[in-house]
Order: sequence, then structure tokens, then C-alpha cells
Amino acid sequence: MELVQRIAGDRVAVHCESKNNGLAGIWNRCIERARGEWVHILHQDDFVLPGFYDHLRRGAEESDAGAIFCRYAVVNSKGHWTSISELHRESVGLLDDWHEAITASQPIQCVAIVVRRAVYERLGGFRPELRYALDWEMWQRIAAHYSFWFEPAILACYRVHPASASTSLMLEAADARDVRSMIDMTMAYHPPRRAAVLARRARTFWARVAIENSRHLLVKGHAGAARKQIIVALRLSRSGSVLLQVGSFLILRARIAGARLKRRFRSMLRRSPQRQATVQIESQSSK
Repeated sequence: MELVQRIAGDRVAVHCESKNNGLAGIWNRCIERARGEWVHILHQDDFVLPGFYDHLRRGAEESDAGAIFCRYAVVNSKGHWTSISELHRESVGLLDDWHEAITASQPIQCVAIVVRRAVYERLGGFRPELRYALDWEMWQRIAAHYSFWFEPAILACYRVHPASASTSLMLEAADARDVRSMIDMTMAYHPPRRAAVLARRARTFWARVAIENSRHLLVKGHAGAARKQIIVALRLSRSGSVLLQVGSFLILRARIAGARLKRRFRSMLRRSPQRQATVQIESQSSK
């Protein structure tokens, strides 16, 4: 707290909750305690780049958008960029047909978006029954009633590391199961016929994310966690693209298993001459 006060003075207030209220609980508490017309929920692992608030202010001044977001970089534990988010349009401005787009995929992280306080006050806070996909549900709920302004500059950084809450949920496939529940929930935001189409697209999208996660887990030695992700992925979708991706995963698993068997066999061969030499020495000494 002393460090915060020394750097930011009275501009930043520090508040400590007496208990762990979960993601939805603490995010909703942040909204309640925030001051001003716009709310930005910035997690402790993430950070914004110079110009973030200046650039996003333009959307606030030039439109009646309910939310404004920018592109972001995914960074590792050391702060190195590993990927960047999608370019939705080449210039700043409002996005067309964004409700359908945000229903079928999840391209926004909290670090990259600001939301009007009045929007949260009208629509309510994050849903506590969701553990992982609560932000994706919120962006869909907002898009059902308000427009979104997009800033193409990369002005925020979303951190991914082994100790994060997202990684812990991934190891148990709780992330993918939460997404399944969220998709069923958010289909109520669309007319029934359109909802069925978007639900298939959303399930296929996250099934492919889950399979990609399973590949990373497998390479890192988490075979059990990888298998859980595959199972949930197949429950989400069995489209041709998903089945093809599962086939690619099985090939990778076979290659990794084969490489491990080779290493074990070579290790056994290296130890075998030593054992034979030991037996010979013992035999000679006994004579």
C-alpha cells in the first residue's frame, strides 16, 4: 500500500476484501467501488501500454458505444510477447454485427476493454455461477444491447503463466465445461433459429481451443489433463474440423509415446554392458 501511495498518491485507493469471493464476486466489487463514467478491470498479472486510456478516450467522445476495446498481446511470465489478438477492422470505429461475432468466439480479455458504468448498472454484474467464461458471457450480454468501439492499436498485455487461475482450471478441463454452460446460457440472447446456428459455431470454436490446449498440456507432460480437454472438446463438437484436429492430437501423442519408449530402450542398452561387466568381474573374483 505504501508503494501504491508513493507512486500514485490519492489517484489510487487500495481496498482489501475480508474473504475470497471468487472471480465474479471480486469483479463485481470492483465495479461497485470504481469511480467515474468508465470502468476498467485490470488484473494483477496484466498491464496496459502507454497511450491506452488516451486512445480509448476517442471512442468515448465520438460514439455512444457501451464498451471500447483494443488489440492486445499475449505475454509469458517474463513479459515476452507470444501472440497478438485479432484485427477486427483496420481503423478505429464501431464494429458491425458484433453481437453475432462475440457469440461465436471470444476475442476480448478484460485488460483490453473499458465499459460504461451505466451499462453495468443496467445489465447487472458478472454471473457468479460461471468460473471461467464469465467475461465472455458479459461481452455477449452487452453486445445484445449496445455497440462496441474498436481500437486497432496494441495497447494492452494479457499474461499467461503456469500459476494463473486459468491454467489451474485448464488442468481439470473446468474451463471447457464452464464454456459449455455459458453457451447454453447466452443462446437466450438471440432468436431461437439464429441461436441454434451460433451455438454450433461457438461450440466448434471452443472445441478447437480445447484441442489446442490439450496439445500444449501433452507436450508439457500433463497427459491426463490433455485427455480431459479432448473429452470435453468432443462433447462440444464433432464437426469435421474438430475430428481432424483430434486426429492430429492422437498422432502427436503417438509420436511422444514412441520417443519416450526409444529413450527408455536406449537407457536400458547403456546400462546392460555395465551389468555384464560387473557379472564378469564377480565371476572372476570368485574363481
